[in-house]
Amino acid sequence: MIEIHSMEAAKARLRIRRAEHSLKCANDLLDEEGGVALNLALCSRIRAAQRHLIEARARLMTIDPARTN
Repeated sequence: MIEIHSMEAAKARLRIRRAEHSLKCANDLLDEEGGVALNLALCSRIRAAQRHLIEARARLMTIDPARTN
């Protein structure tokens, strides 16, 4: 049982890292000059990445409430 719990917590932490990386990449691309259409697409991607990050953090908190970062 503890192994399953540890594995689920590790998967949740991995989701957080992936979401943070995706958000950082999208923000970096937004800083470049790419035109209005590209910026609108990136804004949508950033909102989605922020939503995924929030969901991943919430999932980790349900799996392992003692973990805060």
